Amino acid sequence: MSTHKVEQLIIATVGFFWCFLMWFSTAAFSPSIAAHYHLNIKALGLLASSAIWMAPAGRIIAGWASDRFGAPRTFAFILLVCGAVSIASAYTASYSALFVERVIVAIAGVSFVVGIQHVAQWFDAHEIGTAEGLYAGTGNVGAGAGALLLPRIFGLNYQGAFLWLGVVAIGIAVWYLVRGQSARSSQARELVRSRSDLRGTLFVWSRYIAIALMLAYAMSFGLEISMNAWLPSYFTRGFHEAILALGFNSVAGIQIAAGTFAAVQSFTASLFRPFSGFMSDLFQRKGWTPLPFIARNLPYAPRLHWLGIALLLIVMAMAGLTVGGMTGSLHISVSVLVALGVFISFGTGGTFALVPLLFPDRPGAAAGFIGGVSTAAAIAYPLIFASGSNIHIGYAYVALFLFLPFVLFYFWAARHERHPEEHGLLTNALAFEEA
Repeated sequence: MSTHKVEQLIIATVGFFWCFLMWFSTAAFSPSIAAHYHLNIKALGLLASSAIWMAPAGRIIAGWASDRFGAPRTFAFILLVCGAVSIASAYTASYSALFVERVIVAIAGVSFVVGIQHVAQWFDAHEIGTAEGLYAGTGNVGAGAGALLLPRIFGLNYQGAFLWLGVVAIGIAVWYLVRGQSARSSQARELVRSRSDLRGTLFVWSRYIAIALMLAYAMSFGLEISMNAWLPSYFTRGFHEAILALGFNSVAGIQIAAGTFAAVQSFTASLFRPFSGFMSDLFQRKGWTPLPFIARNLPYAPRLHWLGIALLLIVMAMAGLTVGGMTGSLHISVSVLVALGVFISFGTGGTFALVPLLFPDRPGAAAGFIGGVSTAAAIAYPLIFASGSNIHIGYAYVALFLFLPFVLFYFWAARHERHPEEHGLLTNALAFEEA
């Protein structure tokens, strides 16, 4: 059983890694696409934002489908569709058609919640943080790998990259169908399937703690994916002179430099996510509850505190990015970006170390809501970053007017010493007996 659950973790992780690679492959080539089609900064902000458009609704549907039909079938379907459209986009000459096709390819990002559901069905409560962290963290490396390696491998030939990414995606889909298993027992599979009804889904969505975790994920993973799409353009425009001073003068050279700096956030956010899951497990084992106001006597209370710490650190790092940009220091900006990536990993790992424990009978529905609706915020972030008169000030605006209210709501929702998942909207109307 131990060997088999590790195999399921590997299958889910490889699938998610490749989906993440496809998801942000457009961002990796944004300078060359912008140069080819003569896009301005507003158009680049729209292109960056478009990578997230399908995620909110798509993740909700994918989470439900993974409960209903099983993770292997759902994941394979996503890989097949996105792979086929990625191949088609390699032969498109019209920017309008390319834009639409790349929006469809971005559906690959909904695969995250399918893998979360899959892994949750194979690992126990004491190891769930580390297992989900390994899955999500290793998979998330795909974005950084794309930003760092794709321009170096393919140069300005984004068409070739889109073609081969699609071909490999179809191959992974076949592997997932052949070797993937949705749960370690038929009883566990049927229990999750039986709870995938509308009333159970609405119950999860209406819990205050689920909403709070959704907002926490919006300011961690939502921020991460928006930065994956935004940062190549940000460094190209915000630090153009600094990049030229480093000796990168051509479009291809600037694209490589901007992609390298952009990859810093993605790599740290990905590589430290398993550590975050481990830290959530460690907080749980040690019983650490250092924050005021958050519940301290619940079975999973230490995990609530670990996530609260992560959210506060993210707010501080966002303010630091504005400081680095306003001073014109590329060194400070990249250094703060490293810290932000680490803090984001604390938030993403901390969130999904809690979700399977709070909603064990509806992991797909909970992951779809928390991991899906949260990504809607990522659509807005690049638009905010690109809308100001100064390209650096948007980070402070997001921290002050969005992230601080999110943190306060999380503290409020996690304050109950009774189980916070019992508190929410429409409680009486949606209450029912658990089997």
